[in-house]
Amino acid sequence: MPEQRRYIRTSMSVRIMVRHSEIGERVFTMRDLSDGGIFVLVDNEPFPGIGSEVEVQVQGLPVPAPVRRMRVVRETEDGYGLAFMDKQSEQGEGH
Repeated sequence: MPEQRRYIRTSMSVRIMVRHSEIGERVFTMRDLSDGGIFVLVDNEPFPGIGSEVEVQVQGLPVPAPVRRMRVVRETEDGYGLAFMDKQSEQGEGH
């Protein structure tokens, strides 16, 4: 299968909070980051399905990180791909 990614991925292990009405607020680990989104590792825990809108915030920083709106766009055996929904990512700000 040909590679379909539009953005270069950067591997990183960061704790993130994901908020959605189905799961409340849960902390997961982000596996990688790109200009288009992130990949979240989920170990048999509930997670909103493809097409769901979620709020995501990086945890463990000295100051509160911004909350970003994202959409669940991909599901694999080990987690979910989330795409940025807000204009900040489209303009390349904050990276």
